[in-house]
Amino acid sequence: MMNPRTILVLGASGLIGRFVTDDLRTRGFRALGVARSLSPAQKTSMLDIELPILSLDAAVLARLLSEHAVDVVVNCLGVLQDGPGSDTGAVHRDFVGRLLAAIADSGRAIRLVHISIPGAAAADRTAFATTKREAERLIAASGVAHAILRPGFVVAPSAYGGSAMLRALAAFPLDLPDKEMATPFQPVAVEDISATIAWLAARDIDDVAANAVSWDLMQVEPVTMAGVIGEFRLAFGTAGWPHIAMPSFMLDLGAKIGDLASHLGWMPPMRSTAIAELRRGVRGDASAWLAATGIAPKTLVETIGRHPATIQDKWFARLFLVKALILASLVSFWLVSGFIALFVSYRAAAGILSAHNFPPVLVDPITICTSLMDMSIGALIAFRRTAAIGLVAGIVASLGYMVGAAILTPDLWIEPLGALVKTGPAIVLMLVALLMLDNR
Repeated sequence: MMNPRTILVLGASGLIGRFVTDDLRTRGFRALGVARSLSPAQKTSMLDIELPILSLDAAVLARLLSEHAVDVVVNCLGVLQDGPGSDTGAVHRDFVGRLLAAIADSGRAIRLVHISIPGAAAADRTAFATTKREAERLIAASGVAHAILRPGFVVAPSAYGGSAMLRALAAFPLDLPDKEMATPFQPVAVEDISATIAWLAARDIDDVAANAVSWDLMQVEPVTMAGVIGEFRLAFGTAGWPHIAMPSFMLDLGAKIGDLASHLGWMPPMRSTAIAELRRGVRGDASAWLAATGIAPKTLVETIGRHPATIQDKWFARLFLVKALILASLVSFWLVSGFIALFVSYRAAAGILSAHNFPPVLVDPITICTSLMDMSIGALIAFRRTAAIGLVAGIVASLGYMVGAAILTPDLWIEPLGALVKTGPAIVLMLVALLMLDNR
């Protein structure tokens, strides 16, 4: 490509955005990957940029577009549900409004490629869906050259959010309720999304075939949720296992627990919005997309079946749901142990120190401080932002308890219930949790 077009990919740390950024570069485009935060592994080029993109006003965005001589903007930004640090209206609607103003004020002929969601607007029930649709209406009325892409369920080499949850279900003998398993769930390979964006980026700004288009991107053959999970099970080698369908109330309970976790800063895939969208299903009409681009979408068998699961895939899928269980158990362990020592069995806890000839003046302060420390560690682990600090503190505290007991109360090492001996596996579990904290 003699003069490669410059493509600005917003949300370059996400499932679609990361793949598209890297793929466009291999196709010869100058792709700038912009995200609020990029993991060290995602910073593969000087063209990967960290910016507080959602807080930028239209004037700053316009300067960004002009300074980098941007020809195409690909908006992959999105959040699933309102919560601390996540505002669907601000991300899906308000930011798009500022972005459209910036494109108009940039002085450049720029095409906007916007990633949205499939389905009829009349079926929108969640803030996620309604704000996505509001953004579409803003784009359609703006006069900016644009293409709105509505991918189905995205299957990619990496896994995040809902795609990770389906892999986890495929790795276990557990099904969603029968009704949910039967919902339409049309998939699309992330490679086909990127190929579509590359096709659009290569078109002139006044090409009517690439202007003011809205396309559903998904394979043509009908597929259900059960079909998608079943294909993953073939790849994982678990297709022959007997499977148990969970009752609907467990799915609803899991969504409410996920909502609670989201208020602590976590982003679990099982939340109220995710379950509502899952029950709605994923369906659309890909005929306009196929007719315009000539792309032959990969089938589910081609997307998953060509790449049997590796040991990395299997470990990830098996541990994905267990990660939440590990963290919840550690939070409970530290909170409950500190609470019991401070409020339920305070005399017994203090008595251990008294029985080992601690100065009486130190017994109460040490008992209270260690109990509060334990509960503080549990609280730190509970919040996503401080979880790593809490886990490191838990490991250090546990080692401190073990060393202190070896020096001051060595007989506790041979007490019948083996409380100190069991601290070793707890340290290993905290180390495992610490190593699994990354989401991307």
